[in-house]
Amino acid sequence: MNGFLTELTNLANQALRNAGYDINVDTPLGAALIIVALLICIVTIISTVVSIILGINYVKYNKRENSAGLTGEETARKILDDNGLEHIKVKTVGSLLFGNSYSHYFKKVRLRRRTKGKTSVAALAMGAQKSALAVLDKEGDPDMKRRVRLVPITTFGPFAFIPLVIIGAIIDVILFQSQGFIFVFASAVGVLFYLFSFILSLTTLKTEKKAQERAYGLLRDGGMATEEEIESLKKLFKLYNIQYVNDIILSALELIYRVLQIFASAQSASNTTTAKSN
Repeated sequence: MNGFLTELTNLANQALRNAGYDINVDTPLGAALIIVALLICIVTIISTVVSIILGINYVKYNKRENSAGLTGEETARKILDDNGLEHIKVKTVGSLLFGNSYSHYFKKVRLRRRTKGKTSVAALAMGAQKSALAVLDKEGDPDMKRRVRLVPITTFGPFAFIPLVIIGAIIDVILFQSQGFIFVFASAVGVLFYLFSFILSLTTLKTEKKAQERAYGLLRDGGMATEEEIESLKKLFKLYNIQYVNDIILSALELIYRVLQIFASAQSASNTTTAKSN
């Protein structure tokens, strides 16, 4: 048993060395880095499994016809028109980058090609829920307002940061021959983006759940779904919500890991300076 623990310790120390940190796993900082990295891996695996289960259920409900015979587009269009949102367009997306969504800035409800034109329960669910987000936006829901403000930062911020990271890395290699200063600076700015991502994940979960509840009412009031279908929608959305929770946990872990990276880099630089002075 002691030999096994020793081997694990050696592997963890080697992982820290490979990552460029002059610290050991038997220190609180080294142990925290390893633990958080392992948790990120575990949550990522869980998230992947949930995504697979969600995909299977989505396919199942996308094969089941809804009682109203409405396509996803017709469902969204009816809800938007009934709530004075005739100016909001319903568009088709077929790329991997954009899925079923609502855009405040482009005034669009985006539905995947297989969702938009199908008369399935899944199409009904997506058309209703995404158009319900537009209704929340119109009504000035505070969580929806917060989500709208955060989307540009989290969407375009990292792309704007890429040139800064590249330039910083070049300067670091040429002038400093180390990863110290620039790495700490890049990590510090990275923390801000992970923080925004974490906050957006929380806000997204709130607004998505609100839109789900609103969608159930809109479907009932419009006579577009039976109670049995609404129960099916709840099961489908429950999986989506679990996925959102996974995203929140992953964002929190990545935020913690970034902060630990900053401290680890600073401590490694301090250890290197001390070793050189001796």
